[in-house]
Amino acid sequence: MPDTSRRTAGFGESVIRRMTRVAMEHGAINLSQGFPDFDPPVELTRALAKTAESGPHQYAITWGAANFRRALAEKQTRLMGIPVDGEKHITVTCGSTEAMMAAMLSVVNPGDKVLVFSPFYENYGADALLSGAQPIYVPLMPPDFGFDEKQLRAAFEQHPKALILCNPSNPTGKVFTREELAYIGALAEEFDVWVITDEVYEHIVYAPAGHVYFASLPGMQDRTICCSSLSKTYSITGWRLGYTIAHEKVSAVIRKVHDFLTVGAAAPLMEAAVTALQFPQSYYDELLASYTNKRDLFLHALDEAGLRYTNPQGAYYVLVDIGAFDGQDDTRFCEWLAREVKVAAVPGSSFFREPVHHLIRFHFAKKEATLKAAGDRLKELERLWKTRGYSV
Repeated sequence: MPDTSRRTAGFGESVIRRMTRVAMEHGAINLSQGFPDFDPPVELTRALAKTAESGPHQYAITWGAANFRRALAEKQTRLMGIPVDGEKHITVTCGSTEAMMAAMLSVVNPGDKVLVFSPFYENYGADALLSGAQPIYVPLMPPDFGFDEKQLRAAFEQHPKALILCNPSNPTGKVFTREELAYIGALAEEFDVWVITDEVYEHIVYAPAGHVYFASLPGMQDRTICCSSLSKTYSITGWRLGYTIAHEKVSAVIRKVHDFLTVGAAAPLMEAAVTALQFPQSYYDELLASYTNKRDLFLHALDEAGLRYTNPQGAYYVLVDIGAFDGQDDTRFCEWLAREVKVAAVPGSSFFREPVHHLIRFHFAKKEATLKAAGDRLKELERLWKTRGYSV
C-alpha cells in the first residue's frame, strides 16, 4: 500500500489515553487520564434533559450558537477584565484540543518555529508537528518549575512564530506569576510572537497563588489566542465544548480552519451549557474549595505512603518522584503500579523533552472516597515492591 504521511512520524499515540486502557485492563483506580468520577452540577444535567426534548438538534452557527457566545463573553469579560465580544472574538470548538489545533493552523506556517515549555501537555508537540512547525523546547526548572530568563530569551532569538503557554500548568500544577508572564510578554512584543494560551484550569488555582490571564496584560490582548473549555470547570469532559478568544482579525481565520476541521460543536450541548455559563461567582468559589480539599486529602495520602511530590499551585495534577523505586523506566513502573497496586498513573517521561524517568503524574479529580481508596492502595506500594519485585 502507499506510505502514510510523514507528519505523523514524530509522535506516537497518547500515553495518557493508553494508561486509561491499562487501568481498565487491571481494574485499577484511574488517576492517569484527568476526568472526574462525579457528576456535573445538577442544574446543568437538568438543562441537558430539557434540551433533549426541545432542541436544538440541527447545526448551530459554525463558530458557535449566538446565545452561548454571548453568555461566555459576559463571563470572560467579568473574569479577564478586558472586553470580550461574542460576535467578534469567540469561536466555539470541539473541546480545547481542537481550539489549540485551530489556533496553531491559523497562525503558524510550515517551517515556522514554536516555543513549548517542558514539561508540557503531550498534545502541544504533536500540534506543532501537524502544523508543519518545528517545536523548540524551553525547560522549566524544578522544584517550582520556573524558567531561566536567559534560556527563554535565547529561544526567542531563534525567531519563533508562536509560544504555547499552559497556565495553570498540566502536568506540573505551576501557576505563572504576573512577573513571569510580564517577562514573556515583553519578549513576545520584542520579537513579534503570538502567544497561544491553554487556560482550561483557570478556576482551579490554590491560595496564595492567583491566576492572571495573559491577554489581560498591557499590550497583550491583540497577540494572544486564549484557548479554554468547559470540561474541567463544569466536570463535563465528554461534552467537548471548547473555545478560542482572539482579536477579530485572527478569529476570522480560526473560524475558517474550525469550519473545515469539525463544522461546529454540538448544538444541544451548547444550548444546555448556557445554564452553566450563567452560574454566580459562588459556584466557582465552591469549585475551588472542593478541589482544595481534594488536593489536601490526596497529598496527605502521598505523605502517608512515603512518596515525595511537587505541591501543585493549580490544576488537579501532582508529579510524584519514584526515584527510590525506579528512576530508569517510568513507563514500566506505571504498568506495574496499575497491575499490582491497582492505581494508574502517567509516566512523567511523556511530558518532558529532557530524559526524565523518575517522575509519574497522578490526578485528583475524583470523589473523596476514590482518593481515600487510592491512598490506601498506595500505602502498600513499598511492601509490594519489596515482596514481588518489578516484573512485567
